Amino acid sequence: MARAVASQPLKEKEPGYRVLDAEGLNGGPPPDQLGLGELTPVGRFFARNHAPIPGVDPKAWRLAVRGLVRQELSLSLEDLQRRFLRHEVPATLVCAGLRRAELVRHRPVPGELVWDLEPAGTAVWGGVALRDVLMAAGVGDAAVHLGMAGLDEVERGGKTFGFGGSVPIEKALEPDVLLAYEMNGQPLTALHGGPVRLVVPGYIGARSVKWLAEIELLAAPSANYFQAAAYRVLREPDPSDPRDVRAGDALGEVALNAVILAPEQGSHVRAGEVTVRGWAMDGRCPVRRVEVSSDGGRTWIGADLAAAEGRWTWQRWTAQVTLPPGPAVLVARAWNEAGQGQPETIAEVWNAKGYANNAWHRVAVEVHG
Repeated sequence: MARAVASQPLKEKEPGYRVLDAEGLNGGPPPDQLGLGELTPVGRFFARNHAPIPGVDPKAWRLAVRGLVRQELSLSLEDLQRRFLRHEVPATLVCAGLRRAELVRHRPVPGELVWDLEPAGTAVWGGVALRDVLMAAGVGDAAVHLGMAGLDEVERGGKTFGFGGSVPIEKALEPDVLLAYEMNGQPLTALHGGPVRLVVPGYIGARSVKWLAEIELLAAPSANYFQAAAYRVLREPDPSDPRDVRAGDALGEVALNAVILAPEQGSHVRAGEVTVRGWAMDGRCPVRRVEVSSDGGRTWIGADLAAAEGRWTWQRWTAQVTLPPGPAVLVARAWNEAGQGQPETIAEVWNAKGYANNAWHRVAVEVHG
């Protein structure tokens, strides 16, 4: 059903797109190109891959539905489009490695891509509700988790397998979780998981498995490497094996975060009134307010927070600050509707794999008269 694509997978991206690895499998746009509109164009959307992109013939593609179901299914793309209602869901995908560069500056994070703000983007996803497919198969009483695996071929520990993971069955049955075959009104490209990917709004991007091949209802979390041994938060690594995070907590919902997109870290700006721009999001509940400081966190002003495109999307914000000549540190922080805020320091969120950095976002700039 699949074959590895040898050509340059990121060649379809817009000028300025940042490539983070020698194979050209991972990258994203510079911060000043993010958040310019409610939606992120496909040519600007980040790419996160753990193996070469599989090429899949949409006509030959099949989805296996198995495990703790009453009836196993094998569905073609035509079956999905013919048997189930089409839905659209605006959703922001956020890679767990967002803002890892700040964690690396605090303390080394060996063996991981040094993402900054690139791996986040918002699209309108089109497809069918996963819930409808699971209802057609019949959810067994013992089902507690939904496991999933893709058609890519990842090598870890001498074994080759498809990237995968799992989510709780309660999340899988939410109506906004999609088997998506469209992105911003167009068929999914191979780079972004075509012909069909899972989209799990509000959860880290790793759970929105691309090139989906199978879903399985399970009594326990998936044993796939990327659920059992990666995408886990471990605050203090084992010195004998610093990259082993199996003892950590599995990642799920996107943590509350406010990100400064402009001005960018290390940039030069003119003294006087400066527009600070960014986005905020929480995978658990909507963001209530964002505050910005222009003096490293001593004083704060409220930002103008725009309405979200949907329940699962980022909210764009802007603030006007006045900067005198000299170095300045801009800071952003957010609160959600439950009254919860972000951790203040990088030290509070550092972990062995550099995941889920949601400390106050600090951006150092040089101000010229």
